[in-house]
Order: sequence, then C-alpha cells, then structure tokens
Amino acid sequence: MMLTLAEQMTRIGRHFGDRPAVRNGASVTTWAEVSERVAVAAGMLAGLDLAPGARIGIYSRNTARFDEVKWAGFRAGLVGVPINWRLAPGEIAHILTDSAIEAVFVEADFIPVFEAPELAAWRQKLVCLDSDGPDDVPAYDRLFDTASAGDMTAASPDDDALILYTGGTTGRSKGVRLTHTNILSCATAFAMAYRGRADDTYLHVAPMFHSADLLATGWFMLGAAHAYLPAFSPQGFLDIVRDSRVTVTVTVPTMLMMTVTDPAIENADTSSLRILGFGASPMDPAWLRRTADAFPHSQLANSYGLTETAPDLTVFNPDEFADALAADDPVLASVGKPNGLVQLKVVDRSGAELPPDGVGEILARGPNITPGYLNLPEETAAALRDGWLHTGDVGRIDDRGYVYLVDRKKDLIITGGENVYSSEVEAALYQHPHIHECAVIGTPDERMGETVTAVIVVTPGASLDAETVIAHCRELIGGYKVPRRVSFVDEMPKSAMGKILKNRLRDDFSG
Repeated sequence: MMLTLAEQMTRIGRHFGDRPAVRNGASVTTWAEVSERVAVAAGMLAGLDLAPGARIGIYSRNTARFDEVKWAGFRAGLVGVPINWRLAPGEIAHILTDSAIEAVFVEADFIPVFEAPELAAWRQKLVCLDSDGPDDVPAYDRLFDTASAGDMTAASPDDDALILYTGGTTGRSKGVRLTHTNILSCATAFAMAYRGRADDTYLHVAPMFHSADLLATGWFMLGAAHAYLPAFSPQGFLDIVRDSRVTVTVTVPTMLMMTVTDPAIENADTSSLRILGFGASPMDPAWLRRTADAFPHSQLANSYGLTETAPDLTVFNPDEFADALAADDPVLASVGKPNGLVQLKVVDRSGAELPPDGVGEILARGPNITPGYLNLPEETAAALRDGWLHTGDVGRIDDRGYVYLVDRKKDLIITGGENVYSSEVEAALYQHPHIHECAVIGTPDERMGETVTAVIVVTPGASLDAETVIAHCRELIGGYKVPRRVSFVDEMPKSAMGKILKNRLRDDFSG
C-alpha cells in the first residue's frame, strides 16, 4: 500500500535530514528542520480545535510557509483548500462555503479582502501567515512558538488530501477531490519522466493554489531542494534561477514568452537550469526554438493534464523533446506520451475506441484520477464512467503513442454543419509574423449556426487588418475554416496559469 503524504514527510526528514530543503539565495534550510517544523505546525493546528477531516484554506502567494501549512495539514489529518487569490470576493465565498472551511491561513496583504461583505463571516477564522498582521487576527508565528510537535493522525492513502477548485469562470467553480494516492502516484510518474535528481533545486513558479504545483511533489520525495517565487515577473524569475541555482521548474508558455522577450534575458545567468518544463497550453514551434536559444543550458519538456488528474496525464520527456527539436520533428506539436501510470484512449461519440490518429474525446484511467467533485454527485457521475475519466478534450494518439490535443469539446465550432476545431485555425493564424496571440471562437449566426471568429493581439510595433488575416488563412486552411469575423484586442483575458479564457471572449463577442 502507498504511504500517505504525512508518512512521506516523516520518511523525507529521517532519510534526507542533512540535505538542503529550501533555498533562498545563500540561505538554506535542511530537511530535518523542515520536517520538525511541519510536526510542530501540525500540533499548532490541533491546538486550534481542528479535528481530523476538517478543511483549511490557504490564501497565499508562493512561499515555503504555504508548503509548511499544507504538509502540516496532512500530518494533522486535515484537508487543505488552496485559494486562488485573484478571485473576486463572491467567488472566494463560494469556495469557503462549499468546502465548509474552518480556518483560513492568509498573507497579511490579502487580509483586507475579507472586509468585503461576502467574506465578513470568515474574518474570525483567519490566521495571519506573517508576523505583522492586524491585531484582531492571530499571527501564525505566535501560535507556532507556543505549540509542540503533534502526533501523526491515522489516515488512509485513499483519504482526501486536498480540494482544488477549478475555474470559476463558467458559473460556480467545482471542488476537485484529490487523495494522497492521487498526488503521490502522479508525482512519482512525473519525476521519473523529468529525470528528477536528489541534487536538484525545484522552483515553484506556477501559482501554488493551482494543481500544477503538485508536480513538485516528486522532488519532495527525492529529498531535493525547493525555491519559491512569490509572483511571476521575468526579472524575478531570472534572478531566483541565478541566486538559488535552480535546476528544474515547470512554467506556462505565457511566462516563457514574457521572459525571452524581456531585455533582462540578454545578461541572465541560467546555467544551472537543466530542465525547463511547460504545460497548460500549446506553444508555437517558433517560440519553442526561441526559448531553446534563450536558455542554451536547458532541456525543454512539455506535459498535459487536468486538475482532476493531480494533474499530469502525459509527459514529453526532456531527452525525446531535445531529439525532436534538433530534427524539427512534427511530433513537437504533441504533448508527449502517457505517463508511466495512466492509460489513455480516444473514443468517438458512441464511446467506441478509435484506431491510431482517430480524432475523438480523450479518456483516462489510473491511480492519479480524482474520486470526484465535492458535493456534486451528478457532475461526478458524468465525468467518471465505467472507470474512465472523460476529459472533455478532443485529441488523437498516433501509432507511436504521442498524444495530440485538437480542442476542448466545448470549443468545437459547428458552422453550416461543418466541424471546425479552433486549434487548427489558431495554428494557421500563428504562422503570420504579426500575430502575437490569438484565439478562435464560435459566435452566433442566424444562417450558419455559428461563425468562425478570430480574436487577435498584434505583435507590438506591427499593424494588421482583418482582410490581411483572412487572406493569410485562405492560403493555409479550407474555406469553411477561415474566420469570417476578425477582432483586435490589446490583451487576452487569461487564467492564473496563462490560459486564454475563451468563455469570456464568447461572452464579449456574442452580441
């Protein structure tokens, strides 16, 4: 039977006690110190009358203390609920209510958020993660200093460890239940594929409220060191890579594009960074090559997954990615192969499995798949059927096992009875040198049902018009796929992980 996360932390502290656990420039904390602090923090949580099974919110930017609270919760038998600090008060209130939060550990800078009427009921449940918070909010440090190590609460690997809320951009967000087994199995497969090493320093650059941060778990298991970037900026990213000698990190394409176009990259020392991963959205081949040139000491790697899969389903491992990049292999358009512990298949609308390169919905099964959504039995039953997770992603798997994402089912455009995959149109658009970002959506049309609409951010300093865009597309894709409507915007609405929010674009352009 697999260990729980709390048992893993005890093992890590015992086996790797003298190794660096947290790097902050020249400052180093060992695993023995981290493990001891986690035990005391668990005792502190017990002293707040939080019984096993209770849920605690963590409302913070990326810090080692975020992880300390999370791992202490595992030891105390609590369920952590990381909260997206970019949400509006009403969205936060939904999460706190839906998950029945009993305490919220919050950075001092975010405490004013709880002055909103929607959040007033939780003000008395706050614990300030900093030492300089308001007088009426208990300070974490003071509580910690008076606590003693707490015993490990008995738990099953199949118990909930975290609840992560997805989206919140299309109605109410859903709480995805992730067990100890889900998180640890995915972490094992991911670290293996990324060639994780005990002497690595893993940088937490993706927001820690997002499932992408769970990919770091494998480096906890290895006893590797960790560094934390509170909020992304190109300069901050490059500085911490240099100062903490970061060797591995996982980003999103938006972060990489911002970094390679920033003047700071010219003199940056990134020689320590051996693996630079990315996920969450596709990356144009031209940007891949530009990124490879900007980080000459790093191997690139790609992955794909969902919150529901803790979060990884595929990995394009660094060695294979390097070979594909050198050969300019079209397989670069893929998201790699299924990780070592999951099975994927592609099915048609009837549920029949398709042969290699058949396009349909991607289904997944494995030990990293969520047991379901919190308080949503109907949505759980719809997503999990016959042992398979229905991802809602349209894709194909070639005869070598490489997985290609075609689109989200909800992003399929049906115009005049023809199916148009928005990603195919976007791939054509991105071949124009003056298109910096684009998104293709379907907007209502009385005659055609939907019309193909392109929303575009023009490359800084360039100019572009709709007629030029349409003519460009006609050279590359079938006539029915060519955008009939082209709109230009200054910036795209994006999620915390840099994904373009097409639902918001549909709302904006459907009038």
